[in-house]
Amino acid sequence: MDEHDTGSTQEPETPDEEISAKPRRRGIYLLPNLFTTGALFAGFYSIVQAMNGRFEQAAIAIFVAMILDGLDGRVARLTNTQSEFGAEYDSLSDMVSFGVAPALVMYSFALKGMGKLGWIAAFVYCAGAALRLARFNTMHSVEDKRWFQGLPSPAAATLVAGLVWVLVDNHISGADVRWLAWGITLFAGVSMVTNLRFYSGKDINLKRSVPFIVIVLIALSISLVAIDPPIVLLLLLIAYGLSGYVIGIRQRLRKG
Repeated sequence: MDEHDTGSTQEPETPDEEISAKPRRRGIYLLPNLFTTGALFAGFYSIVQAMNGRFEQAAIAIFVAMILDGLDGRVARLTNTQSEFGAEYDSLSDMVSFGVAPALVMYSFALKGMGKLGWIAAFVYCAGAALRLARFNTMHSVEDKRWFQGLPSPAAATLVAGLVWVLVDNHISGADVRWLAWGITLFAGVSMVTNLRFYSGKDINLKRSVPFIVIVLIALSISLVAIDPPIVLLLLLIAYGLSGYVIGIRQRLRKG
């Protein structure tokens, strides 16, 4: 019988050939995604604590999420474990921790008694975070790494959470300052979708040597934060939130 006859039988593949024929599964890098999962948990924990009326814990959890979110990307770059899965997972985690959680915390703490105005402000913030993240995902490859376009969502989230933390720490009811809370929530939400530039700090090289005075200033900054963490952090976040508007005004004046 001819060896090319269609009716001829072929020898079964060896186990090694069967294994090589199967498509390889893509693995998921564990280390950076552990930090992302931690940030997601912190955002979820913040929502749960807000529902239970524990607003200080809810606010602090958002700060923890910000720290973990900042670490996951740096760890991925340092260990060369960046992946498209990690980028998508990080974006979804950010939406929970920096979009949904701050809006619900502020609404439960101060905006609930304002009726439609309250939940509209919370929704504007939430929608601003979603739009900010979507724009970042589509433009991060072309934008200048030194600058964020629009207030970054972690900064907006901690600005909202920082206000809650300060008010709770000073035994001030959210209902007593609801208009301030309303204004800060709207400010944070709208700032995320502006075209203003905010310094990113991504051009800082941690491997480069720095003058001794830089280390002294870092130590002094840590000491200042330790004096009264809620107030100092809130003041720093307000300054950062306003910095984009100051840069925008200066650019317009130069052009004018």
